[in-house]
Amino acid sequence: MRRLFPEPAELDDDGLVDAYRLPAGRSLRVNFVASLDGAVTVAGRSEGLGSPGDKRIFDLLRALTDAVLVGSGTAAAEGYGPMRAETPVGRLRAFLGRAPTAPVVVVSGRAAVPARLIGGTSPTICVTCESADAERRDTLDAAGVRVLVCGQDDVDLTSALDRLAGLGHEQVLCEGGPGLLRAALTAGVVDELDLTTAPALVGGEARLLGEALPDVVRLDLRQLLEEDGVLFSRYAVLPPA
Repeated sequence: MRRLFPEPAELDDDGLVDAYRLPAGRSLRVNFVASLDGAVTVAGRSEGLGSPGDKRIFDLLRALTDAVLVGSGTAAAEGYGPMRAETPVGRLRAFLGRAPTAPVVVVSGRAAVPARLIGGTSPTICVTCESADAERRDTLDAAGVRVLVCGQDDVDLTSALDRLAGLGHEQVLCEGGPGLLRAALTAGVVDELDLTTAPALVGGEARLLGEALPDVVRLDLRQLLEEDGVLFSRYAVLPPA
């Protein structure tokens, strides 16, 4: 992996950790892979756009986070399960001095959590709203899922991140999908976008942002890495002008 910006350099494993480590404090980092034309999936999954370098950074970002935030549709489509200690991510977390697992936080206005996410060392958290079916919320709670009600008719992401921080999950990694990204950008809660750009053209309707934002969100490039023609960028999200 080589750094192109800000200072050109070859990065070993320790250098890659330093390149993505965040300072202490609260943050919401979003990680996506997209083709050159903005597609985020191939045949419904992001795997078709990935590369060995993308997998390394995906694992590293999970190793550095307190919790993984994901929309319920993406969790179902991508086959999400609980984070486990006996995986490369778990071992890397332990090597970095962190707990080997962290919770997956599913955002769902209907309190829908895929069955594969029930259980695990770090129990899944469901962020939902008051309008979600009360019986479904109770069922999740009885199954060991921690249910956070944030908002009335829709999930209030600002409140959700406050609640997560109160539980000790200050640095949160959002892995999508596009609907959750749009909601987070609209709410003004995204601090950083980490974007893997695959050298491919896909077309289709699954785009990084499928709908226009209320206002343009400006980004500031902080870092650019490259491996095998794949670009790995870190952008700070700037406050509104």
